[in-house]
Amino acid sequence: MPLLPTPPELIKIAKAIAKYKGRSILVGGAVRDHCMGRRISKDLDVEIFGMSPEALESVLQQFGVLHTVGKSFGVLKLKTSNAEYDFSLPRSESKTGKGHRGFLVTPDSTMSYQKAASRRDFTINSIGYDLLNQEFLDPFDGLGDLKRKVLRHIGPSFSEDPLRVLRAMQFSARLEFEIAPETVKLCRQLNLSELSRERIFEEFRKLLLKAKRPSIGLDAAEKLGILAYFPELKALIGVPQDPEWHPEGDVWIHTLLVLDEAAGLRKGDDKKDLELMFGALCHDFGKPLTTIFLRGRWRSPAHDVEGVAPTEQFLRRLTDDRNLIEQVKTLVKEHLRPIQLFKDRERINSGTIRRLALRVRIPELVLLARADYFGRTLTQEERKCFEAGDWLLDEAERMDVYDEAPRPLLMGRHLLALGMSPGPEIGIILKQAFERQLNGDFLGEDDAISWAESNLLN
Repeated sequence: MPLLPTPPELIKIAKAIAKYKGRSILVGGAVRDHCMGRRISKDLDVEIFGMSPEALESVLQQFGVLHTVGKSFGVLKLKTSNAEYDFSLPRSESKTGKGHRGFLVTPDSTMSYQKAASRRDFTINSIGYDLLNQEFLDPFDGLGDLKRKVLRHIGPSFSEDPLRVLRAMQFSARLEFEIAPETVKLCRQLNLSELSRERIFEEFRKLLLKAKRPSIGLDAAEKLGILAYFPELKALIGVPQDPEWHPEGDVWIHTLLVLDEAAGLRKGDDKKDLELMFGALCHDFGKPLTTIFLRGRWRSPAHDVEGVAPTEQFLRRLTDDRNLIEQVKTLVKEHLRPIQLFKDRERINSGTIRRLALRVRIPELVLLARADYFGRTLTQEERKCFEAGDWLLDEAERMDVYDEAPRPLLMGRHLLALGMSPGPEIGIILKQAFERQLNGDFLGEDDAISWAESNLLN
């Protein structure tokens, strides 16, 4: 295993700590990612052994700004001019109540690394790196599980925080690892109902934003028993689809494929990417409610509209982010529109697309529709392009509604300048003018003012 590249600044801090007989061990994701050959993050976690909290605090203060928010849990955050580090002392924890706050935490600097690591969740997260001796510490064969690509819990303490079930879900997808059978069995016995929605949301967020193939995590969620807490997801399993349009299988299988397609369309903007990914996850929530066998085919009439309510129910269990919920609901409701409009392109007028732009951002909608289209079994020829989406984007750009919704050309100030008195009549005329504008009757502000002038004269 190659040595872990460590910032010189951190080595300097470790040497200062060593003068007080402290031992600095790098722990967490940075060590795991290095051992996997991945780029390590700048957020580094260091565990300090053999040193009192007071001595550690006095040393760290010499190197930057020290935040002591987590001091009672033995955690100190150091911000230097180059980076931010989390320093912690090993601690013993005993379960005293429900939830992640239901623990009695006691810092214990005399604890061995093996005992401290035994309270971590998975073997691959228990690997440490001694910063000064430049050696890896692997008391639970995490390196072996990395080679085997297996996610395995360490010991009995795993059960004390049921959030670890959701961590198994998102880690299995992000790392593309199998979950050990004994870990699956243990996870199925844990009660997730005591978890706060904020903690649950964070694990879903990591799954949807960080995994190249989120479907692996959703497949794991079924095996781990997580879907019992999310009936909207569980309801997708076994719902049949028309095999001509969806030869891949039921709605659940289709949803997993759509998720992976959407993951490939993420742009690096967490806010918009999360809307897209939740849109992909929820887009067919209406199918279990609407699917029927009609005239020899499986159909799901109005599943786009019927999917709005279960989407809100699902998301409200995860977050109170009103904007996220509304954006995802809109994407679900409109996700069929690109293909519908393309099929009717010879009959619709330009106002239809402009009105769509008032309801949803067209580029974001096309991303979801593209993922939906490619999230099924297709031939190589069919995979070459998404004609409906490309057409809608071209139309939106031509109508100048690609980047934003149309704004009214005629304003109240124009009507006042034409001599109209303030009152409800102004609102009526502005509404009529905007409808005409959406239909393409006005080429610009002058056209709108001329129409208003002739309308007032009449």
